[in-house]
Amino acid sequence: MSTLLKVNDIHVYYGKIHAVKGVSFEVGQGEIVSLIGANGAGKSTALKTISGLLHPKQGSIEFMGKDITKLEPNKIVRLGLAQVPEGRRVFAHMSVMENIEMGAYILGRIPEEAVEDVFSRFPRLKERSRQEAGTLSGGEQQMLAMARALMSKPKLIMMDEPSMGLSPILVEQIFSIIAELRQSGATILLVEQNANKALKITDRAYVLETGRITLSGSGRELLESEDVKKAYLGG
Repeated sequence: MSTLLKVNDIHVYYGKIHAVKGVSFEVGQGEIVSLIGANGAGKSTALKTISGLLHPKQGSIEFMGKDITKLEPNKIVRLGLAQVPEGRRVFAHMSVMENIEMGAYILGRIPEEAVEDVFSRFPRLKERSRQEAGTLSGGEQQMLAMARALMSKPKLIMMDEPSMGLSPILVEQIFSIIAELRQSGATILLVEQNANKALKITDRAYVLETGRITLSGSGRELLESEDVKKAYLGG
């Protein structure tokens, strides 16, 4: 299994606040790797740093063997790394179809096969293709954010809290879709507060606490960890 993403000893600050403290991890091709932890642990900051929205003061990030530590976000996207942001961030006054097409902007064209693929994965979006994105339910907006990311044909998809604010039924649907994406060959880096759901579908996971990785292992190992059960699973 080849390594797609390698994060090495990154330190990230917000002003004087040391948000990420020496975090290192890898994502192999075809894996789901999860970062779990409480709100404010540094998970989303790590994703923003990988995608180029933030830059580390120390450490390095490699994607497909290329150093992307100081690259701008648009150049990182062009290399094949897409992010599904926390809070969906759909273009509310644009149609569902226009939002989906925005995901292919960097390609300079709208690949018909990619449109067909996202509509086959998300039939509800096809039914609402002309509807304004802002009128969709929270679950539908999350599906739209995922569909938009898939349009760029990414080699790695980063998902930031995809289940946040959704009903239990919709949470089940979103995690089923993530598992299906992996089965079709996608590589996913998942940030998620719902540790129970994330660990059940993940290959490997890392626990972040106050900006540091405190535990790592397979999804099954962490599900069975007494420390993880007490802190995140209500055990």
